[in-house]
Amino acid sequence: MVIAELNEENWYECCQLELSLEQQEFIEPNAISIAQSKFEPTLKPFAIYFEDKVVGFLMYNSVPEELDGYWVYRIMVDKRYQGKGIGKAATEQMITQMVKTLDINRIVVGYHPENHGAHYLYASLGFVDHGNRFGKEMAVVKEVNFN
Repeated sequence: MVIAELNEENWYECCQLELSLEQQEFIEPNAISIAQSKFEPTLKPFAIYFEDKVVGFLMYNSVPEELDGYWVYRIMVDKRYQGKGIGKAATEQMITQMVKTLDINRIVVGYHPENHGAHYLYASLGFVDHGNRFGKEMAVVKEVNFN
């Protein structure tokens, strides 16, 4: 499993990825996220590869926002590849990349409270719920002090 910056060779494959039916109400389509990244240049989109095939998409902001953190905007794995640990491995790789390339102390992820898959993923990676809410989403925080 590897993440690679979105480019002319993998963007369309990312648009073709599908969520499971129960996840569709929680996450915007990848095409929306990709378009958003073209108008907000601080957003960094990536394709997730597994066995040389695009199986997921993620995107984070390269500047701090609310809660003095760097926000993860999207993480998704195609419904056919879920349950294989790909999302967790991609998230770990993304966190490592963010720490290496940004002057970072805190990573924040927002997600719908009923998205149980997201809850388990982020809790397993050390994200903590401090009660922060933004509209319909809860925000969980991971402190990354590597000084």
